[in-house]
Amino acid sequence: MKGIGYQTQEQALAQLSDMTTDIKPIEEVEYRTRIAKAQAYMQANSIDAVYLNAGTNMTYFTGLKWYASERLVGALLPAQGDIAFIAPFFEIGSLRDYQVIDAPIHAWQEEENPYELVREVMTQLGYGDTATLAIDESAQFFIADGIKKAAPNYTLINGGEVTKHCRMQKSANELALIQRAMDMTLEVHKAAASILYEGISTREVEAFINTAHKKVGAVAGNYFCIVLFGQATSFPHGVKDAQTLKQGDMVLIDTGCQLKGYLSDITRTYVFGEATERQRMFWEIEKNAQLKAFAAAQVGNTCGDVDLAARSYLAEQNLGPDYHLPGCPHRTGHGIGLDIHEWPYLVKNNPQVLAPGMCFSNEPMLVIPGEFGVRLEDHFYTTEKGPVWFTEPAHSIDNPFGL
Repeated sequence: MKGIGYQTQEQALAQLSDMTTDIKPIEEVEYRTRIAKAQAYMQANSIDAVYLNAGTNMTYFTGLKWYASERLVGALLPAQGDIAFIAPFFEIGSLRDYQVIDAPIHAWQEEENPYELVREVMTQLGYGDTATLAIDESAQFFIADGIKKAAPNYTLINGGEVTKHCRMQKSANELALIQRAMDMTLEVHKAAASILYEGISTREVEAFINTAHKKVGAVAGNYFCIVLFGQATSFPHGVKDAQTLKQGDMVLIDTGCQLKGYLSDITRTYVFGEATERQRMFWEIEKNAQLKAFAAAQVGNTCGDVDLAARSYLAEQNLGPDYHLPGCPHRTGHGIGLDIHEWPYLVKNNPQVLAPGMCFSNEPMLVIPGEFGVRLEDHFYTTEKGPVWFTEPAHSIDNPFGL
């Protein structure tokens, strides 16, 4: 078994270094380009404005990073004109510190109704009582409800119509950030495999992965981390109790980090010790299913076509069919960017047509109930010449990192 269980944690960490020193964040000119693209779409589709709630949508269009809470913090992006922020008065100083695009912040006091302020700002932007307002699809229900009560004659629609149109296809700058985040996490995966020993707990491995991510430049450490041994690998998102590693256990590690807001997400599955013929068989089937999906990810095909390519192959191996077990119980993949799961999704019957710059996970996981699971997850992006891997797929069950 190459690359698995051959050194101490100290030795593994000593081999890692900061991989982010040459990375540049998204700059104002790109945010302006994004706003212009959204405005062109809104003008073409009779949408007067979109409300962007605190979170990744507001960050995507303005660069301002803030968290969603019970207090309304957001921005109105009109079909024409300049963007306008809305926030509690006492947060103005902090928000200005985070602003990338210089735009007015309209403030509400704690005893005031922020939804009435939304209506007032819409009026200032030139929109009347019958405006069509797209609401950020990630905004809490109480925000849409509050706006509807303050402006009962507005037509409220799902803001995903606008945000998906803009966010699904990544720019060269976005692809570069995702690429580096993926490179960082792959190095962490190699390090994590190298420190395994019989009796180590999943909690210890998780703690190591967090430290390793910091060592390669992810300031916050892991964005998420799943470490599973043995039968627990048959639960796609884990179990509540820790496990300790035994000879012959399947090992599944799924983790990622954040770089300038953009995310990585890679899974590796292999065996600690000598793999059985059954483990080898399903590992190879999983790898082949991943490659079938990749081959189908051509511009002009649909997201559903990609899922079908993997799922049809699995059915030929007497797995499934569809989402039944033993087989692949979830979609083949998800989009990735500022959110770990975002549009589009590689799922059955999704008619979304692939276009250049779309980014996807490729992870048609196999679950063998009561035994183990195998998930090999790498991401790719689409180009006119075909899909391109961010990280090369696992090499083999005995040498997952091709060392």
